[in-house]
Amino acid sequence: MNLQPSSIVILGAGLMGRLLAVELARQGHAVEVFDSGGPAAEHAAAPVAAAMLAPLAESAVTEPGVVRMGQYSLPRWREMLGALAQPVFFQQEGTLIVWHRQDAAEAQRLKRLLEATQTTIPDLPAMQVLDGAGVTAAEPTLAHRFAQGLYLPGEGQLDNRQLLAALAHEMDRLQVRCHWHTPRDPGEFSPGTPGQADWLLDCRGLGARGQWKALRGVRGEVVRLHAPEVTLRRPTRVVHPRYPIYIAPKENHLFVIGATEIESDDLSPASVRSTLELLSAAYAVHTGFAEARIVEIATQCRPTLPDNLPAVRQPRPRVLEVNGLYRHGFMIAPAMLDVVLQLMATGQSPLASRFDLALPTGDDTRALP
Repeated sequence: MNLQPSSIVILGAGLMGRLLAVELARQGHAVEVFDSGGPAAEHAAAPVAAAMLAPLAESAVTEPGVVRMGQYSLPRWREMLGALAQPVFFQQEGTLIVWHRQDAAEAQRLKRLLEATQTTIPDLPAMQVLDGAGVTAAEPTLAHRFAQGLYLPGEGQLDNRQLLAALAHEMDRLQVRCHWHTPRDPGEFSPGTPGQADWLLDCRGLGARGQWKALRGVRGEVVRLHAPEVTLRRPTRVVHPRYPIYIAPKENHLFVIGATEIESDDLSPASVRSTLELLSAAYAVHTGFAEARIVEIATQCRPTLPDNLPAVRQPRPRVLEVNGLYRHGFMIAPAMLDVVLQLMATGQSPLASRFDLALPTGDDTRALP
């Protein structure tokens, strides 16, 4: 998928912008990045995430193409993380799903959705139905707390903030020219013309709404806790009809807990109600969270298109716009990366067809919201 040596400008240094910058610089291209924030990616959605890599679990709220992206991306993450100079926490020990007795009907509905996904995509690792002893075997710290559960083998997670820092370090090491706190507009560039870069890649998320009118923000809220008394070994999801939560254990007893998903561009601090719901639900899973320390309560808006699906479009020659990763950014980012690399190298992407990913160009971009 390698291009002839080129000069490439990337707008936006969130997750996709950094992955593209590192991969293209490794291929020998001259890469220049412009971002409205700094190296910590404070304006991006990526720092406010649990970074779970859970294609079957997420199939309850997305389409088969996105599930295939997540399935494709798991081994790619292991490969890409192994090439970074700085270590990044990565785990692939599956997802545990549990529920309280009063939510059994909702759990059965979820189980049917996951079974339908496995029928559609039979090469996904088979879901396992657990009784109380099975839940205890999977997570001894939850012994006698849940009578039933589901285990989804092969799913994983990583530490999003370690990854963003490692990618920033790699960009420096590869001599990517980074212009922090320097927002730029695609209209300022004419790639392929004298004195200009050969390619322009727009990865600005919600910052691209001036060019992609249908983008909207979907607000997410997460709590980061330090809980030395809790020893969950893998991401755990709790079924609930109103606010299903996830608990993602990172290194050194740090836990990322989230659930809320609000149709809003509001970036104000988290509400008391949503914070209480997250903390109460976490305590109901494990009483050890009562003595946890709140490290951070964070909010951010995820860039989302009307169909909640990701997209790559080419509004003019040598310009690619990558957006709409919604809540699945970390799960599908390697797949999106490889689609873009194929498009740049050959003008086509067999992977896009495999993932049911629309690739409108020129005037056809109007057909995509």
